Amino acid sequence: MARAVRAAYAAQEAERYGRPWSREEIMLGFLGDVGDLAKLVQGKEGVRPRADLDDALAHELADCLWCVMTLADAYGVDLERAFVATMAELGRAIDDE
Repeated sequence: MARAVRAAYAAQEAERYGRPWSREEIMLGFLGDVGDLAKLVQGKEGVRPRADLDDALAHELADCLWCVMTLADAYGVDLERAFVATMAELGRAIDDE
């Protein structure tokens, strides 16, 4: 699903800009999404309230996850494998403390 959405965006970008976004531009888009997520977290903490906060937070978390998946795909990273290995490493580090 994430690849299909990325492909649709790439086609739209090619139409608008003459080429799909580069990996760097995808990363910059992700940074914007993380900024939006930060504002929504502030909302959950009472600093930036809004009516649709829970739905907006869920949407932005999913958007950020999509960006991470898209970047992993763009760089040939097996994200599932990396996640499992990283969680195991962190678990061992916690256990060692």
